[in-house]
Amino acid sequence: MNELISNWLSDQGLSSQYLASSAISVGIVLILFAAAVSYYLTKYQLMSLIHKLIIHSKNQWDDALIEHGVLSRMALLVPYILMLFLAPLILPSESLASSSLIIITKILLTFQITRSISAVLNVSRSIYKEGAKQRFLPLNAIIQIFKLAIYLVAAIVIISLVLDRSPVILLSGLGALTAVLLLVFQDTIKGLVASIQISANRMVVTGDWVELPKYGADGDVLEIGLSTVKIENFDKTITTVPTYALISDSFKNWRNMYQVGARRIKRTIIIDMASIGFCSADKISQLTNAYLLNDYLKKKQQELIQDDEKQPLDGNTDSFNVINKRQLTNIGTFRAYITAYLQKNTNIRDDLTCMVRQLPATESGLPLEVYCFANTTNWLEYEAIQADIFDHLFAIAPQFELRVFQHPSGYDWQKNLSS
Repeated sequence: MNELISNWLSDQGLSSQYLASSAISVGIVLILFAAAVSYYLTKYQLMSLIHKLIIHSKNQWDDALIEHGVLSRMALLVPYILMLFLAPLILPSESLASSSLIIITKILLTFQITRSISAVLNVSRSIYKEGAKQRFLPLNAIIQIFKLAIYLVAAIVIISLVLDRSPVILLSGLGALTAVLLLVFQDTIKGLVASIQISANRMVVTGDWVELPKYGADGDVLEIGLSTVKIENFDKTITTVPTYALISDSFKNWRNMYQVGARRIKRTIIIDMASIGFCSADKISQLTNAYLLNDYLKKKQQELIQDDEKQPLDGNTDSFNVINKRQLTNIGTFRAYITAYLQKNTNIRDDLTCMVRQLPATESGLPLEVYCFANTTNWLEYEAIQADIFDHLFAIAPQFELRVFQHPSGYDWQKNLSS
């Protein structure tokens, strides 16, 4: 082919002094032109046809081929392969231009093959994320390991092409660099081990809500990578945490809350201890009208009558000593009311723990802790249920002659001074 070009240039009257170099230049132009035409036909004709077929296809997985640019990357393989085929046919095999063009084409072809494989790996990851119900397989970390290995092999092949040496010789020389490679890739190795342990123990998957106070992370896991984990906090910021931190440090995972379908309510009301006392007969009569306390008060009054009958009478038969007599307290009745109120609340799970308990008294008063589970994991619904419960409890507490404690404000001081 080079002779045909030389003869044609000679017929055009070109001097023999420039004939060889001109023939090579024309040959290179022809090769590049053929590569450009092949790229145009491949990308804008063949790939466009494939693109239309994918769009009209009922399958969803093939859409990922377009999304991750697999077709566009593979389209570049055609001109490089054509250049590699045409170079020895058009250019003199012993010329520097031919050998240089072949080496450059092989480098570009190696790089493009690597990019195409990388895109195919991205497609497999995308298909796995969409189709897997439980994503415990650390596919992202595995794919990153494959990409690292592929690019490392591609780099060795490219270096061997430039140096004109066998890749086996370069690979054998890597043994002496093992210590250096371990030092350079120590985070990658630790991340890989951590990814395997996270997957084996099913500690974290993409989409889990996790808390890592040490790193200021509190939100949903976006991606578990080879060396880092991306967490989207609830303020829409992104926190990047080392993957191995999930096995070396403590963290909280809220996944089981979503699986159970309930979220815990654990909050206290602090009662002023000066307002705690026995319930008078009038107060008991008033509280009996509350249907939530009706059964409780009847049961308690029966117990009190039976207990009073067992008490020995003293010389004064008008009444028992108030110290010896068993009586209802407003704080105990209030606890019973809260328990009944929670049990009747349709927003509270009745198959999970539901109780009202006293915590140790403090200088601020006596804490009453409400411990139950809302029947939703939606944040907005959960907060609304919790707020409704405590709105009611704060408002109903004075009916039991109880005062909810709060530190005095300027309004309290002004009110006292005016009175």
